[in-house]
Amino acid sequence: MRRGTSPPRPNWQRTVSEQGLVFGAPARGVNGVERPYWDESAHYVFEMSDILSLEADVELLHSMCLEAVDNVVLTERYRDFGIQEWVWPAIAESWKRRDPHVYGRFDLRYDGSGPAKMLEYNADTPTSLLEAAVLQWYWKTEVFPDDDQWNSIHEKLVERWGEIGALLPSNELHFTWSSADTSGEDHITLAYLQETAAEAGMNTVGLSIEDIGWDTLLKRFVDLEEERMSTVVKLYPWEWVVDEQFGRHAVESLPGTLWVEPLWKMLLSNKALLAVLWEMYPGHPNLLPAYLDDPGLLTEYVRKPRLGREGSNIQIVAPGYETQTGGVYGKEGFVYQLFDPLPEFDGYRPALGAWVVGDQAAGLGIRETTGLVTDDGAAFVPHRIVE
Repeated sequence: MRRGTSPPRPNWQRTVSEQGLVFGAPARGVNGVERPYWDESAHYVFEMSDILSLEADVELLHSMCLEAVDNVVLTERYRDFGIQEWVWPAIAESWKRRDPHVYGRFDLRYDGSGPAKMLEYNADTPTSLLEAAVLQWYWKTEVFPDDDQWNSIHEKLVERWGEIGALLPSNELHFTWSSADTSGEDHITLAYLQETAAEAGMNTVGLSIEDIGWDTLLKRFVDLEEERMSTVVKLYPWEWVVDEQFGRHAVESLPGTLWVEPLWKMLLSNKALLAVLWEMYPGHPNLLPAYLDDPGLLTEYVRKPRLGREGSNIQIVAPGYETQTGGVYGKEGFVYQLFDPLPEFDGYRPALGAWVVGDQAAGLGIRETTGLVTDDGAAFVPHRIVE
């Protein structure tokens, strides 16, 4: 694994915009210089042995995470996740029914010299999907046509919709995002997901989550045409859903209206998962030691809010690395994970986003930053595989 450079394509801005990237605030470069969010002047180069190792690590981690969900449901450890008690039975039922899931993204530490280390699992509302599935593939095809890329995300998404079609109440899917996201990232991500479902033969409807209605007489969700919503694909976190008025309807009407990602994924998108995994698999080479509510024996650690996003409210305690980020998270409690800094290449630190579709590893996206925390100032950079 190494960091490479190449000249950006002529008119690359227009190219990526036509491919759907109409969002992305400037990222931070070395010495505070702005860089584009999509930055194809840099990329990462892997050998096939790297990718085969990562693929095996990801599929193993995913299977371990499913085992962790089973463990939490069996032992009713929901309180450790800060989940409201009224939701507990519905999570258990969602898991026992195996409500269908589609995709997720592991964030990993990897430098090519050892096994990947799990930093977290974005299994409920992962973004940077379009960049990973589409933009970097076209970049590779145009700039390095003889090389390969770990990227079967699009094909696997289409295949996955076909697999779960028979498990859904109908062939019609409603795709919903929040209009409160002014960046447009959520809307574009959902529009791309909608495209993959349509390619699989599903009938799709798009609308903002604020436009979803509740029919009080028939006790069901309806769209702007007053049509029943039997399956809703959302990019809105479950922890936000259950805190809002319509959240009780969403939980209590299951499985009359199914939600993708399903309710049981509340357990995978919560940092408490890191501590549960370490309890279940102590010393596992793909995990970092992690503990609930206090650092235990750790003297160097990262304190993460259970429900934090985009690098908010992170505290790093380690000599010479002390860092604290702001934000609105933390009242739900914290998880303490061993501090293992991201590797540094040319002044940048890459975090690998490894995609899972269904239960299969599907591809890789990379975001890099100049700091220790991958936040909303990170840039997305492509990758390629050399033979």
